[in-house]
Amino acid sequence: MEEVKKKDIRALTREQLRDFFESQGDKAFRGNQVYEWLWQKSAHSFDVMTNISKETRDMLEANFVINHIKVDQMQRSSDGTIKNAVRLHDDLVVESVLIPTKSRTTACVSSQVGCSLDCKFCATARLKRMRNLNPDEIYDQVVAIDNESRLYFNRPLSNIVFMGMGEPLMNYNNVLKAIDKITSPEGLGMSPKRITVSTSGVPKLIKRMADEEVKFKLAVSLHSAIDQTRTSIMPFNAKFTLADLREALEYWYQKTKSRITYEYVVWEGINDTKKDIDALVDFCRFAPSKVNLIEYNPIDDGMFQQASNKAVDTYVETLERNGIVVTLRRSRGKDIDAACGQLANKS
Repeated sequence: MEEVKKKDIRALTREQLRDFFESQGDKAFRGNQVYEWLWQKSAHSFDVMTNISKETRDMLEANFVINHIKVDQMQRSSDGTIKNAVRLHDDLVVESVLIPTKSRTTACVSSQVGCSLDCKFCATARLKRMRNLNPDEIYDQVVAIDNESRLYFNRPLSNIVFMGMGEPLMNYNNVLKAIDKITSPEGLGMSPKRITVSTSGVPKLIKRMADEEVKFKLAVSLHSAIDQTRTSIMPFNAKFTLADLREALEYWYQKTKSRITYEYVVWEGINDTKKDIDALVDFCRFAPSKVNLIEYNPIDDGMFQQASNKAVDTYVETLERNGIVVTLRRSRGKDIDAACGQLANKS
């Protein structure tokens, strides 16, 4: 007899779970109980659902599966950073990172297996996109890192950044559903203000987020405010130009009144001249913004080399002189390939 293909139970809404129990001649509130086990308590099996009868748990087992992630390998950096190799139910692997500082722990989570985009300086982009992550797979990464934060740093996870593998806006619906679960009192109850979605810049989806009045923060992986330069390192910029990106960001700011963060790496011979700096200053003027200058993490590629300290200092001085908030971000977890742009399943 052919085996019935079991449904992933976490693809169901609370209402669908309630309806399912009613269709089985049971009480609708059983759906609430199961929903709480799945999301608030992050149950990975039906056996642990102790306030539900054995008979009901067996019935759930016969009909559904909980496609939870497994942390296959955990690496710890000399600076405290933790990298997880996360195995998905279909045996594909993504990576997520816990970044500790004195006052906070941040989860850097992945949204795709591989990436839809083609940034030349990023190891993940070389993998090509294999598939989007489901909302529960994104959620599970956060739960795993929260557990590690409590275990190793004695405090709950404080922040989440979507800066792992993949372009979050190319997995728009699932990323927003995951954030909804993460911020819901029925899920992890985290404040959306502690979540940052980092995008390479997909104008129409930035506008859609603005229309949906999302409460999380937006970061844009910019790296150049000159079209020709940006296209040479981020080829998709030919399709999503800086003018379109700027228009979308202006719309975002009008709608949300939320400051925009720009992620920006300075490379030698690519974007380290006065012309590059002036273009960035000009690009930042239309809305309150912050520039994160990020240290470059090599991916065994001669084309990209970290710019000189002098060039980076000139960026900092010029931005500050023009009233633009700027921070210099030192990379964490380099020794375990856990830093920005290095996630490529080497482990």
